[in-house]
Amino acid sequence: MPGIGTFISAGRSLEQATERVRLAESLGYDSTYVTHIAGRDSLTVLAAYAAATEQIRLGTGVLPIYSRTPAATAQTAATIDELSGGRMVLGVGVSHRLTVEAWYGQSIDRPVAEMREYVGAIRAMFRGEEPPEGEKWPTKFRFMGYDVRPELPIYVAALSPNMLRLAGEIGDGVLLWLCDPPYVRDVVIPEVTKGRERAGKGLEGFDIVPAVPAAVTADRDATLERLRGDLVTYLSLPFYRSMLERSGFGGEIAGFDEGIAAGDVERAKASMSEAMLDSLGGFGGGAEVRGAVERYLDAGATSPGVSPVPTADFDATLAAGAELI
Repeated sequence: MPGIGTFISAGRSLEQATERVRLAESLGYDSTYVTHIAGRDSLTVLAAYAAATEQIRLGTGVLPIYSRTPAATAQTAATIDELSGGRMVLGVGVSHRLTVEAWYGQSIDRPVAEMREYVGAIRAMFRGEEPPEGEKWPTKFRFMGYDVRPELPIYVAALSPNMLRLAGEIGDGVLLWLCDPPYVRDVVIPEVTKGRERAGKGLEGFDIVPAVPAAVTADRDATLERLRGDLVTYLSLPFYRSMLERSGFGGEIAGFDEGIAAGDVERAKASMSEAMLDSLGGFGGGAEVRGAVERYLDAGATSPGVSPVPTADFDATLAAGAELI
């Protein structure tokens, strides 16, 4: 199975991010994932990472399926896979109605069915087969004169039980964000197992990749305060709210809503308890970072991804996680 990975997006400097990926590779990290937000294109960033590295696996974490047609995604992913010598991991997700509608001019109608159709089309393209008939993503695309790696892995981002089961059924792995270790143990593992069984497969070989927010920092309080600010958007999104409520943080969600309703963002942020943040990651010294990664491993994650948060000493945080490799 793959080993411990990391999440390294370009941020303000692509050059600095590329150096960080080189550092992660030198420290023995198995993989690095790039988020897809309102910044640089994640797939193009992976191409830059591929040119600068030799061994580390390269994944989107995650590419919204509504941002590209299956054919466009398949072509770009296959090209990066070739460029990197077979190191590409295609991570795809539904994203959220707010961004899908406002950024891409698309609509999420039946997310589970649309994800199934999207992944099915790309699988067929990788295998040199004609894609199945589609409703949301009708396509007859086939590669011509170009041999694509048929088994190029596809990971599905999931939070809800329905999407987790689908990830287990049609994916090679699942990508998780803001899923704490108890949620991984009590919800993710059972649901993806059901999906694997539906496909006639066992859990062995299936990659479970939670992002682990982490920071080696001299000012833990400032780091937690910055993290609270960054999580305001996520606590406003239905998919994440439902997942966090299932994780036992209903009180935090209720307090957050009260703050937002009162027009008091600081009050909303204060509702995010220290216990909730510590459940999600590790902040402080190297021991806290390693402890967080170990909790995810103990819960059943196969490839937890160290995700340094703003204010973290980035290099020290990577070095701390690498001690578990």
